Amino acid sequence: MKPIKIALAGAGAFGIKHLDGLKLIDGVEVISLVGRDLDKTREVASRYGIAHVSADLADSLALPEVDAVILCTPTQMHAEQSIACLRAGKHVQVEIPLADSLAGAQAVVELARSSGLVAMCGHTRRFNPSHQYVHQQIVAGQFNLQQLDVQTYFFRRSNINALGEARSWTDHLLWHHAAHTVDLFAYQCGSPIVKANALQGPIHPVLGIAMDMSIQLKAANGAICTLSLSFNNNGPLGTYFRYIGDSATYLARYDDLFTGKEEKIDVSQVAVSMNGIELQDREFIAAIREVREPNSSVAQVLPCYQVLHDLSLQLQA
Repeated sequence: MKPIKIALAGAGAFGIKHLDGLKLIDGVEVISLVGRDLDKTREVASRYGIAHVSADLADSLALPEVDAVILCTPTQMHAEQSIACLRAGKHVQVEIPLADSLAGAQAVVELARSSGLVAMCGHTRRFNPSHQYVHQQIVAGQFNLQQLDVQTYFFRRSNINALGEARSWTDHLLWHHAAHTVDLFAYQCGSPIVKANALQGPIHPVLGIAMDMSIQLKAANGAICTLSLSFNNNGPLGTYFRYIGDSATYLARYDDLFTGKEEKIDVSQVAVSMNGIELQDREFIAAIREVREPNSSVAQVLPCYQVLHDLSLQLQA
């Protein structure tokens, strides 16, 4: 089996998660690592045995042996860099969000469609074993979702990443963190979102973003979703999902799943791994090898960005 050779852009917290997942997948070789801080990027590359290091994505795209690119770069760069990868003839997986505007997302989808290349966005919740278990129950007709209640809470009153390191860019509750739940809700319902409302709290005087937000969604099939987001919450941190249906209640915490009575559900047989990022990367590699559209293709997740755009207009008004 000919190895698929990958360039990974972004040597930060999420780039390392992808490197850890990729090393578990047969027939994959990361041959190039791109990062803004060259010293740090060289250190990460040395740890993972990656020969080529650069501060410029264009250098990696110029390597003819690179088959595909995984982008773990700042949100504001996602659309432009995805387009650059596709124009260079490379398959691309871009971390969530696909873009920070509807126009940017649409541009990526249009180019992906005309290129015939695999273009995927890292909507990881589609791949976490916990959410896959619930999805399988829904597809089998054994569980009908009535309400999804979600809390996405962080303590980030300054520009830091998941490793507690300083960030060079500003994160966003709507265009990043809400994207996870907006897409997941429609995916689990198997029904498009037909109504969306949003409220936001005060704008941070330095970061220039809302630190608290509340979103309501309704799907065409009648199911509803309530999403609360905060960068002000001083623990516990993370995202917690409560699925309320006609036959059960499920509590999902990333890759783990519990009943409404906090009884742990064994999801170890749902997929080949309990790591959602690894499963996401496995889907990307499989789609390239099988010449097919991946789950979480840029085309599949585009409706999410239409909803985010509509919510953004509400908040501006």
